[in-house]
Parts: sequence; structure tokens; C-alpha cells
Amino acid sequence: MEEDLAHRYSPEQIVGRLRLEFPDDPEMSVSTETIYQSLYVQSRALRRELTRCLRTGRALRQPGRRADQRKNRIPDMVNISQRPPEARDRAVSGHWEGDLLIGKRNATAIGTLVERSSGYAMLVHLPDGYKPEQVSGALAAKVRTLPEALRRSLTWDQGPEMRDWKQVRVDAGIEVYFCDPHAPWQRGTNENTNGLLRQ
Repeated sequence: MEEDLAHRYSPEQIVGRLRLEFPDDPEMSVSTETIYQSLYVQSRALRRELTRCLRTGRALRQPGRRADQRKNRIPDMVNISQRPPEARDRAVSGHWEGDLLIGKRNATAIGTLVERSSGYAMLVHLPDGYKPEQVSGALAAKVRTLPEALRRSLTWDQGPEMRDWKQVRVDAGIEVYFCDPHAPWQRGTNENTNGLLRQ
């Protein structure tokens, strides 16, 4: 694990590599959360050295939400567990994962879409900001550029920018699903691509 981190592999990539190299050895299986926790709990000298290898470079974990922010800001979300099984095994093209990359001081953002079976990535231009009404229009327009056969599903995290997901579903003709809270590995293809784009 330390060697992989030194090569700038993300915890998600490390977990994937271990699954491929040791498919029948449960002792060689680890979750991304375990890797992150071990880095933030290790002795200070080791921790400092290894956390520098993380793509974020943070020595401390940053909470994803302030205590005063509301939960469930997205009405009537459809959970990832309801996504068709064909999306999980990556056998059929047209299942996408999406997210926002937020710029310096939260001043700008760009949307990223990654197709699960091919790894094909598209960027969604957000010149006017990343409020829900701005994201939904730009996202729907980008998805509409795809052939209908490649518009099967879109999986997103529970970020407030997707409050208007129903409008995206209607305007783009694509089913929209949401990951569980604090489960970035459920959009692992997109997380990995975003990490590479940040470098």
C-alpha cells in the first residue's frame, strides 16, 4: 500500500488492484475507508509522509458537511441500489457516473461525466456557476449530445447541485441514481478520473 501511495495511486485504485491480484484471498481485501483511516491514525511521522502522497495532500480529513447544513437536500432521490444490474457489471455501455470538480476558493466548477464500461470522459462547462438550476441545464444539454442508446443511467453523489435531478431526467432522457452518503467508491470510475484531472 505504501508503495502504491508513493506512486500517487488513489486508495480507490489500490483497492481495485488488490481485488484483481488477490481475488480469492479475503485477507488481501481492504476498503478505501480503511486505507484513509490508517493514514490519518498512523504515527505522525509516517502519516505526514504518506498523506503527502494522497491526491488531496491534506494531513487531516475534512468533514464533508457543516453541522448546520441540512441533510437530504435532494427530494425523492432514487438510490443506487435500484440501478439496473447491468450497470454494476459494466457489460453494457451507456451507464455514467458524474460529479463536480470545484475550483479554487469555490469560485468555479466543472462537471465531469465518465462512462462506466469504457472510461470515456466528458466535461460539462459551467460558466455561470454551479447552483442546481445552472447544473441541471448544462448537464442535460451535454447528455443530449449522446446517442439515445448511450443514455441509460447517471449516478451522482448527494451534492446539492443535483437538487433538480428530475429535470435532468426529463430533459436528457436518462435515469438518475444517487450514491449512499459518504460512499465515493460507488462512483469509483468518476472519482478516479477526477483525481487524475486534478493532478
